[in-house]
Amino acid sequence: MNILMINKFLHPNGGSETYIFKLGEYLQSLGHRVEYFGMEHEGRVVGNRVEAYTEDMDFHGGSKLAKITYPVKTIYSAEAAKKLRLVLEDLKPDVCHLNNFNYQLTPSVILAVKKWSRQTGHPCRIIYTAHDYQLVCPNHMCHDPNTHQNCEKCLKGSFLACTKGRCIHGSLAKSFIGTMEATTWKWAKVYRHLDTVICCSSFMKEKLDSAPVFRGKTVAMHNFISRPEKKAVEKEDYVLYFGRYSREKGIETLIKAAKALPHISFVFAGTGPLEDQLAGIDNIRNVGFQTGEALEMLIRKARFSVYPSEWYENCPFSVMESQMYGTPVIGARIGGVVELIRDGETGLLFDSGNVRQLQENIARLWQDRELNERLCKASIQLQFDTAEEYGQKLLAYYKGNYHE
Repeated sequence: MNILMINKFLHPNGGSETYIFKLGEYLQSLGHRVEYFGMEHEGRVVGNRVEAYTEDMDFHGGSKLAKITYPVKTIYSAEAAKKLRLVLEDLKPDVCHLNNFNYQLTPSVILAVKKWSRQTGHPCRIIYTAHDYQLVCPNHMCHDPNTHQNCEKCLKGSFLACTKGRCIHGSLAKSFIGTMEATTWKWAKVYRHLDTVICCSSFMKEKLDSAPVFRGKTVAMHNFISRPEKKAVEKEDYVLYFGRYSREKGIETLIKAAKALPHISFVFAGTGPLEDQLAGIDNIRNVGFQTGEALEMLIRKARFSVYPSEWYENCPFSVMESQMYGTPVIGARIGGVVELIRDGETGLLFDSGNVRQLQENIARLWQDRELNERLCKASIQLQFDTAEEYGQKLLAYYKGNYHE
């Protein structure tokens, strides 16, 4: 098969990029031809044979002229449609696999694929992997950044709440553009052209199914993960949090619980806007942002980790990563987190934002060594799909012959 991966970033930038790179490698190993389309960037690591990419759009910088034209370009990109056509004519893909495309590439790429397919008579399926809630929520999180509450107002069909609530970066202008972008493409019914929508959790599937255009097209497939080699590592006496230090991640709730448990040592690994709140707390050690082997050993040696998120998490890699290293997780009962943790069997759950419940669960798992050991063994036995296993399932959707 000829497969075109479409994603706005073609350089290492986040989870969606890791996803397309690893999937692409696996599909190529099977003999499929895989190319990529997105923005040009000095750090680009994948591409296409005709070297056709859109200009890099940086919404946080750029010239004054560029900023004036951004509002139009974020709704429809004539450049993306034109450049994509060059790739389509050369590659002649059997499948176009969309990932993150809104604002920089825009849904104009969907129309470009359908137009090329219709004019050439070459059938091309369009698969979309939803890495967030962008298609039903203009700020992509279903979370009001001003009230710090989860929000489903836009899931009812109107996107005006985004403008009223200044949901995008607290900016009225940006929020209005987000509302216009979402409304324009809803009226144009562009998403009816998607053949399959891959959701990384059943929770996300439920939210996307709130829009009639997606109902019947969505499927839930948890993210894949690389299985690590087994290592005999002795546990040490600390509780681990690793990730972003921000309010929606539940950091404030975790800090309150930690303060109430001065006899328990906590290690925080990450960075973010609330980092200052960690200072001066005797039982919290902030080791900063960690990656690679250093992070792996922090996770492996922890008695258990905590994932206290307070927004609609999808399929958090941090939970899966902790479990695959044999470290059980105390997770918030929210979003897709509950799909990764069996309460009392592979980890513990608490009501998101509930300091008392979190505190009680931490104290319980810290004191009950037998329970902790049992959860460690159960965690490491969990089997998540590898890229190869995930890729095999995906190929069935690519070919249009998947059966539940």
